[in-house]
Amino acid sequence: MKIDRITSNPKRMNGQPCIRDLRLTVRRVIELLATYPVREELHQDFPELEDEDIRQALIFVSSYLDDRIIELPNHYEAVA
Repeated sequence: MKIDRITSNPKRMNGQPCIRDLRLTVRRVIELLATYPVREELHQDFPELEDEDIRQALIFVSSYLDDRIIELPNHYEAVA
């Protein structure tokens, strides 16, 4: 798994992981994915963000998650 589009520079964005040394953090990319249900709209508003950037941001973030079970309140249960 090659993650070559995620960069970190202490002099840029307080050292937060960014996409290709842009001022676009990985965290912001994840937030954008949650708020833009249509990928084409996301690309219109952020043309510098490429599909490979998104893919690597998702891989990067998922590497920080572990496989533990977290109990959620009932109002978060999915309805089939």
